[in-house]
Amino acid sequence: MPEQELALPTAWGQLAGTLLLPDSRPPWPAALLIAGSGPTDRDGNNPLLGTRIDNLKRLAHALAARGIASLRYDKRGVGASVYPGLSEDALRFEHLVDDAVALAGLLAQDDRISRLALVGHSDGALIAALAAQDAPVQAVVSIAGAGSRASALMRRQMTDHLPQDIADPALAALDALEAQRPIEDVPDALFLLFRPTVQPYLISWFRHDPPAVLAELHVPVMLVHGAADTQVGLEHAQWLQAGKPDAKLEIVPGMDHLLGVGGDTRRGADVVGGAVAAWLQELDVDVAA
Repeated sequence: MPEQELALPTAWGQLAGTLLLPDSRPPWPAALLIAGSGPTDRDGNNPLLGTRIDNLKRLAHALAARGIASLRYDKRGVGASVYPGLSEDALRFEHLVDDAVALAGLLAQDDRISRLALVGHSDGALIAALAAQDAPVQAVVSIAGAGSRASALMRRQMTDHLPQDIADPALAALDALEAQRPIEDVPDALFLLFRPTVQPYLISWFRHDPPAVLAELHVPVMLVHGAADTQVGLEHAQWLQAGKPDAKLEIVPGMDHLLGVGGDTRRGADVVGGAVAAWLQELDVDVAA
């Protein structure tokens, strides 16, 4: 299956990714694969994880084996998506949405592509849903997406894992950021999480409620969630479906947040790829009919 390096010049630098095409003859359905939070590259690797997982790369190959083209890309400022002079305090969540819209527009201009879906993993699922409001796409797939605001997910994690003397100011900080107010005096124990330069990004991220975003979409939606996801529990998929009742829900037994089944991301990516490919091909049949 041939891979092609792709670069899209932008006002700030470039977005770079890998286009993976099936061996079959075009036209093909295609997926724009959107990575989750942090400095995650096109293949799904994040230095904070301490090891390579290649879950998005493996998902791309699982899709290609089933006749689905894909483009996976480095987020702005990561890998080959070079952003000279990028400053943390200037970044907003909506900038990541803009990048997905731009790349979707590029794919939509390719005559070899018959139908385009945005496929987001983790926080990339919210990016996909927001981008679908402006991008020329026909479907959205949420993989391990949160069904609540990011601040609500963080609040639960802090309540469960932080000692009360740290949790109390942390929760107060979340309350302020949710209300779109910056925090002037950040306690030393919380400085890394709520440093002033990251607060504008958090404020922009916290304003989006995933079920409400899905409710606004007029394209088919698929929700894929692992039954063994301890980071974003299965209830999140149910909350997302409450926002979009006609969404197709696919629960993958034994799969964790990073698409691992028994720790094997190749296995999980293949299961997810098979389910997503089958659904996209069903949509093509429906359109043809």
